[in-house]
Amino acid sequence: MTSNDRITPAELAHAGDAITRITEAFAEKVVGQERLRESLLVGLITGGHVLLESVPGLAKTTAAETLAQSIDGTFRRIQCTPDLLPSDIIGTQIYDAQHGEFRTQLGPVHANLVLLDEINRSSAKTQSAMLEAMQERQTTIGGEQHKLPNPFLVIATQNPIEQEGTYVLAEAQLDRFMLKDVLDYPTPAEEAQVLRRIDEGRFAAPSKPVASLDDVLGVQRMVRRVYLDPAITEYIVSLTYVTRHVDDYLPPELARLVEVGASPRAAIHFAAGARAIALLHGRDHVIPEDVRALGHRILRHRMLLGFEAAATGVKPEQLVDAVFAAVRTP
Repeated sequence: MTSNDRITPAELAHAGDAITRITEAFAEKVVGQERLRESLLVGLITGGHVLLESVPGLAKTTAAETLAQSIDGTFRRIQCTPDLLPSDIIGTQIYDAQHGEFRTQLGPVHANLVLLDEINRSSAKTQSAMLEAMQERQTTIGGEQHKLPNPFLVIATQNPIEQEGTYVLAEAQLDRFMLKDVLDYPTPAEEAQVLRRIDEGRFAAPSKPVASLDDVLGVQRMVRRVYLDPAITEYIVSLTYVTRHVDDYLPPELARLVEVGASPRAAIHFAAGARAIALLHGRDHVIPEDVRALGHRILRHRMLLGFEAAATGVKPEQLVDAVFAAVRTP
């Protein structure tokens, strides 16, 4: 990157203003959940997709809808069920008897923000219908390709406590998600704040747009210009390398729990996500802490653990922490 490509202070201030406005609008409807807000913003400004795991009632739908409203984007919620068909998501061709021809009816995936609620309740065939949309940013209906709007963000949720009637997400599908965030319950103070806001009627009215889609696209272009030092690049590559060679770097009792390491997409998402974190904090350059902040969210669904890990109660986050401990921080 040449000096002419570096972000100017004026550009940084402009991006920071848009991010602040979106953050404030988000906080009006979603109490707490700071990491969730950060994950959604990282996904939005990098073009990545986000998988959320939590018990019901932790404001996942509210968060997604509020984010869409704050940027004046289109929002669609798809409730996944075992009988959901691929055409219910991407769209289909309908015969128009009046004109004697087929016409294309686009599905709900053709929106700026798409919430796939309980994605693991849909069949593998339906889940695979999202692969083209998430990766290629298009759908194919009747042999014709239809581009998805820009920006485009998929937010999928899954419930970890109800496994009856669910279909485990395939590794290829999981790898398409830039981040996997695991949400926790609010604190007592945050839960009390939710009740007060309900009494005040603050959740009833839709959020007003505080930024435009052009603002988001401008930040997306800017995030690619955030400076990533070669030492940080080497740090990222070393982290993903260790996940694939755990026997050489992790203690034996942990190394034997890992079946498959992270794919190259992990390194790609680390670089893009670290740039986004830097921009969210008002910086035009990445520091190692930006990479570490994304460690769990990028690696927890890419380091595949064997049965012994589940049997002994070892969490993916423990393996991720061990990977980071094995790599020298620049």
